[in-house]
Amino acid sequence: MSLTAREQLSGVLAIDAGNSKTDVAVVALDGTVLGSARGEGFRPYRDGSEQAIEKLAPTVAAAATQAGLTPGAVLTNRVSACMANVDLPVEEQRYRAAIAARGWGASVAVTNDTFGLLRAGTDGPRGIAVVCGAGINCVGLLPDGRTARFPALGKLTGDWGGGGSMSSEAMWHAARAEDGRGEPTALSAAIAAHFGMSGANAVAEAIHLGRLPEQRLHELVAVLFATAEAGDPTALQLIDRQADEITRLAVVALGRLDLLAEPVPIVLGGGVIAARHPLLIDNLLTRLAAAAPHAEPRIVVAPPVLGAALLGLDHLAAGRAAERRLRAHYPTATTEPEAAW
Repeated sequence: MSLTAREQLSGVLAIDAGNSKTDVAVVALDGTVLGSARGEGFRPYRDGSEQAIEKLAPTVAAAATQAGLTPGAVLTNRVSACMANVDLPVEEQRYRAAIAARGWGASVAVTNDTFGLLRAGTDGPRGIAVVCGAGINCVGLLPDGRTARFPALGKLTGDWGGGGSMSSEAMWHAARAEDGRGEPTALSAAIAAHFGMSGANAVAEAIHLGRLPEQRLHELVAVLFATAEAGDPTALQLIDRQADEITRLAVVALGRLDLLAEPVPIVLGGGVIAARHPLLIDNLLTRLAAAAPHAEPRIVVAPPVLGAALLGLDHLAAGRAAERRLRAHYPTATTEPEAAW
């Protein structure tokens, strides 16, 4: 492969910066993955913008080293970063400038990670994507550049869903059941048993006092599903609410882009969806079939860095052979509806 005087590699430095983890891949122009690394989550709301970008550096360096490149110099001619918590165009511009200043690539693109999910599940810029992982978001895209987006700033902008919302809601119901303000629910005993404590309120106290790391609350998603499987009405209601929220996002995005009457992919991803629990997926499929009967839902379970890399290869006009080679590196990239459900 030909290298320029500035870049060590003609290809893509792909970054998927999620809430819980960051994946980096160095991909040659022919779609070969030369190096990869995983680091901690990207949380600018907690760490601050500059520190959040700084925390990406060791993961980038590890992937570059594995690819045989020299960290500290310009690595590739394209950096393609898909990032959680980068929800507004002004934030995309801010982080593009911050990454460009690191000198990792000759050119830089930054977009919300949901666009990476959409690219991972489609052959081109047409479709809807809903990510339901630690949080929830939705985007839609047409070949003419039109998009459908949501601010995705949490409760301030009407959002509910993902592991964070489901876990905190499970705690809310369990704590109120224990002290008498709410209806009884098996979530109280299940949460207590999971953490080996006397109850949900004891768990809340341990988190408040720093004896239990708050990030461990994400473990309650599995507890919630197990409790729902056992028939608890409160747990079942929360899963039903999650299916409803995902459907609402997808249908609104379809409507904004005038796609409700057309066959169009709805790409679903993120940890909560990728687990493919029947209680959620069957509910979601039923709702989508009723509200958007022409839609073609599909689940992406490959590492989201695939989407970031594909967007980078698109920019470099790498071609379909490179895309096929890259997808082959992630053989479980997409599950078609008939297999998923």
